[in-house]
Amino acid sequence: MPELPEVETVRRQLEPRLVGRRITDAGAFASGKFTPAVETTGAAIIAVGRRGKYLLFGLDDDRELVGHLGMTGSFGFRPTSDGPLTPGGADHPHLRAWWLLDGTDAEGEAEEFLVFVDIRRFGRLRVVPRGDYGDIPTLAAAGPEPFDPALNAATFHRALAKSRRPVKTNLLSQRPIAGVGNIYADEALWLAGINPRRTRVGRDRAGDLLDALRAVLRQGIDNGGTTLRDYRNADGGEGSNQRQLAAYGRGGEPCLRCGAEMRRTVIDQRATTWCAHCQR
Repeated sequence: MPELPEVETVRRQLEPRLVGRRITDAGAFASGKFTPAVETTGAAIIAVGRRGKYLLFGLDDDRELVGHLGMTGSFGFRPTSDGPLTPGGADHPHLRAWWLLDGTDAEGEAEEFLVFVDIRRFGRLRVVPRGDYGDIPTLAAAGPEPFDPALNAATFHRALAKSRRPVKTNLLSQRPIAGVGNIYADEALWLAGINPRRTRVGRDRAGDLLDALRAVLRQGIDNGGTTLRDYRNADGGEGSNQRQLAAYGRGGEPCLRCGAEMRRTVIDQRATTWCAHCQR
């Protein structure tokens, strides 16, 4: 599932092509997960933001279109010559929603489609009053953004201490910090030298983990995200961070720090890779 670096990469690609453009028409696959797309017809996009793993499209009528990529979702652009688009139809079997954009963006783009494609249909679209996420529990309960200046070792330690679950599971809950999933949790725990099964992390170690999270997330953003199989950015390209992974998916391989064999197990139904020597 795309995590913060992947979603942020998409946001940065979408923003310059969407802000200032009006949605003149829209369509969606016949599912409540995607039909909110049509509710945006007539609105102009004034901002493209991100919160954790969610994309937030600010509209000029005090609403937001909230998008979650799920496991295989992706946003992209198509020329109007591709129309008419039929979500779920024979010509576009994985198209779940589309928005027709006017041709008035800052870069002089011609009229075109913004599309949402999702093979496995785990993605989701919602339209809500701006900032009102009460009907999206995971988003409403999300912890601070990793790069929030107000987040420090002390506040992160207090957030981690609220749960007695394994630290890996705690990170994936999105409550102590937003946007971290399986890949970057494994990477950060390895970098900080913390065993993913630990249920208590001291203040100093919490500071180490926070630094590690910021480092691996920043690296992921710089590399355009991690593509293991399905993730594609808004231009249809792959990320390159998979070439830099030190822990995730390296079970049975030598640890890049000490040379010991990396271990692989399942913690709360999530595959986890760690070094038994470095992360005791």
